[in-house]
Amino acid sequence: MGKSGSISDFDSLINQLDEPSNKKSSANTVQKPQDTFKLITKILGDPKPFFNDKDYYKKAISNEGEYSKKIHELLTQFLSVKDPQDRSIIRGRIIPAFWNLSASIASKLGQELPYCKVLLLRFGILSPSLLTAEQRNLISRVIYKNNTGEPVYYLDEWLIRIARGMENPSATDELKKTTKDATQKLTAKVDKVKSQKDAEIAVLRSKVDMRTALEDQLYQAVDLIRQHTAFPELDGLEGEYRPEQRKALTDVAEFIRRLQTTDRDIARTVRSLDNITQHMETLSDKSDSYSEETPVDSTVIVSEFNTLRQMSKLCVGRKGNHFPIAMQSYIRPAYKELGLRENIINVMASVEALDPGLFLRTFKGITSRIVPNVLLLPNYGEFGICWEPFERRNRTTSRGRLAIPLYPKSLRLAVICALGDLRWQVAKEKAQHHWMEEGITGKYYMWFSDKKLKGDVKEYFINDYILWITKESTGMQKLDREVRGIFWRSIPFPQKIKDNLKNRGFVYNELYKKDQNIAMSDGY
Repeated sequence: MGKSGSISDFDSLINQLDEPSNKKSSANTVQKPQDTFKLITKILGDPKPFFNDKDYYKKAISNEGEYSKKIHELLTQFLSVKDPQDRSIIRGRIIPAFWNLSASIASKLGQELPYCKVLLLRFGILSPSLLTAEQRNLISRVIYKNNTGEPVYYLDEWLIRIARGMENPSATDELKKTTKDATQKLTAKVDKVKSQKDAEIAVLRSKVDMRTALEDQLYQAVDLIRQHTAFPELDGLEGEYRPEQRKALTDVAEFIRRLQTTDRDIARTVRSLDNITQHMETLSDKSDSYSEETPVDSTVIVSEFNTLRQMSKLCVGRKGNHFPIAMQSYIRPAYKELGLRENIINVMASVEALDPGLFLRTFKGITSRIVPNVLLLPNYGEFGICWEPFERRNRTTSRGRLAIPLYPKSLRLAVICALGDLRWQVAKEKAQHHWMEEGITGKYYMWFSDKKLKGDVKEYFINDYILWITKESTGMQKLDREVRGIFWRSIPFPQKIKDNLKNRGFVYNELYKKDQNIAMSDGY
């Protein structure tokens, strides 16, 4: 395995594959957080000559040792056998063989790879002959660089981020038992300090916004005080303060007092940020020395790849199609139904428009919008999943992780499923061991228990969340009345949607009236 610097070869490869761009934005660019997603209108780019290479298949499986021979032998049998039962048996053998081949390729992501191996990891394309001409053309037009500024990554991109240390490996039960080396311990310290810095920056931003608002109020009060009434009969001399001006004088004193307090808070936070920044620079220097001396550990990449394989299984489900190779009969022809980065962002934007609190997280009274990392996995899954709502070592600012199938039955439902899972897990972690009593999980669990329902309560919640977003938002009454009330108050639609729904039926009108009554009685 090469040193960490050799991963730059992969960036050169992607730059060659993608269309020219003057933008410097990439998957690894740190961008300023935005309040909402930007709607993406350009989903596909110009076609690239990926599949003109007659030796594509040979290059894709070459230099992978026994894994190359095994997959070639099984694929040859699979395509030639006629008996359905024999074909099913061989099909079952191909699945682990392909995953082993992919893991072998993934372990070499620190080196320069042929583009066909990258496409195998990203899209599951083993041989172009398994796809139709239309499908090959579609894949060749995918926009390969992440110019969106959003944390949505294809499988190979995510593994590169793990290899570079830009992301921590996804949490698994097995990781708890491993002994951390010096690099991992240093990474944990950097993450903790970064979390502290992010929290302090959020506090500082809030205090600065508060100061700006107070200064505006002070300016308005002083402006009012300076507006005097002149008396023409007294040669234009001005009279005494009016009652509202006398009140403004009192307000000015209060605004000044609050500005002084806010200024002290800002100064304290700036000092704290200076100390944290110095600590981070010290840790970064140590981290740089480690990265220069320590080669990329392929076992870290392979371990993360195996975790992604587990995510893939969850996306497919027990009864789904676990065949990992991209084939024409399994891929939907419409590009808008594929789990491409741009499509995923647009669907998440439409869901967030109905659930504005979806990505909001509050810490020390400061609310921030934190979009989770979204991993696009090449499988025929039906479900999107939330692997973790946030990282265990950083519950304040870490993004958490969702997994979305690249070839889903319904892209919109798969994304909403993952977001519903995120909603449940964030609420459950917030309530901790009181999750059956507090918050939305507590309310939903009590309803679930009262109804004497059997099965996984989270699965019921996710299905109801899907109905909430897809049906109830349009006025179609599909939920149990009590569940509708829970969602109405705990996962509220924007006021504009509520104003529309109040005229769509008695049940919505009643919920709307309750909102007004509660607001008049000083909130929920």
